[in-house]
Amino acid sequence: MTPNSTVRHRRLASLAAMMLGACVALAQGPNNSGTYYKPADGKSGKSLKTAMAEVIVDHSAISYSGLWKCFYTTDRRSDGKVWDMYSSATNYTMGGPQQGANYKKEGDSYNREHSMPKSWFNDARPMYTDLVHIVPTDGYVNNRRGNYPFGETNGEQYQSAGGFSKLGRSTTSGYSGTVFEPADEYKGDFARIYFYMVTCYEKRVATWQSDMLDGTAYPALSRWALDLLLRWAKEDPVSQKETERNEAVWELQGNRNPFVDYPGLEQYVWGDKTAVAFSYDHYDSDGPSAITEATGGRPATVCVYTIGGTMVRRDVDKAGALQGLPKGIYIISSGNRGGMVKSIVR
Repeated sequence: MTPNSTVRHRRLASLAAMMLGACVALAQGPNNSGTYYKPADGKSGKSLKTAMAEVIVDHSAISYSGLWKCFYTTDRRSDGKVWDMYSSATNYTMGGPQQGANYKKEGDSYNREHSMPKSWFNDARPMYTDLVHIVPTDGYVNNRRGNYPFGETNGEQYQSAGGFSKLGRSTTSGYSGTVFEPADEYKGDFARIYFYMVTCYEKRVATWQSDMLDGTAYPALSRWALDLLLRWAKEDPVSQKETERNEAVWELQGNRNPFVDYPGLEQYVWGDKTAVAFSYDHYDSDGPSAITEATGGRPATVCVYTIGGTMVRRDVDKAGALQGLPKGIYIISSGNRGGMVKSIVR
């Protein structure tokens, strides 16, 4: 074993104990929510969605101008810059002169993006200022997105720098209109935001207008959109960025996103676990669920280790990194030099 690999092995072994504890905590439910979700205990499917709606719908309304200040807490990168989920080429100073400024191209300014377009709900409140779905993004890329649905595309109409996000004809089965595709590492983030929105506003969502919605309170999402978002949520598990943002929203707005607190919860509401009763204090996501240290960059190939630090796969694609492995606890690292680390329960 080389000196570098020895150091690597020791680092992974030390991380293993810490991450195992994190996984146990996850299985027992979110540590900071207490009995917040207790009213949803024992529910499943449609009833679970309704119960969750009653838990999370009451929250403090933030002013639209107040969102700028909230971003200092919810969307600031570790280097102090704006965390932009639409562009990989921006480097905005939080609150600097580029905040809300005019733009002609990508990189000119950032603004407040309603990730679920406000035109879908006719600019109505409290959705209009709900911090859960409003994030800072590059103004030009945001403008190119417009109010198009999320989806998957070849990006023949537009691509942001490096092809980070794309606009074009949908390649998703069941829908052929124009869609906006975010980067892979944020697809799960946006899926869980959408699950939150159609749950939190269950009593309103049937009146919203979008090709992603079906005009009902349940399932609320059209079949093609639901299948897409369920897949995105599975392929891009909950990250540390999301958990930290969820905590910040809790402090600022007074409610939480249960789909971040309970990775895989969407399967209990819409997926293959709709007949399984939800337990708020002893939750089993049945993998893959993850606690991730997000890097803010595009995902690379990863290596997979056992909880003891033994490498079992090298330089494999993130999306299929765990396919075929026995059920257990694994550590995923973005390469052999450290960086992004995950603890995943399968």
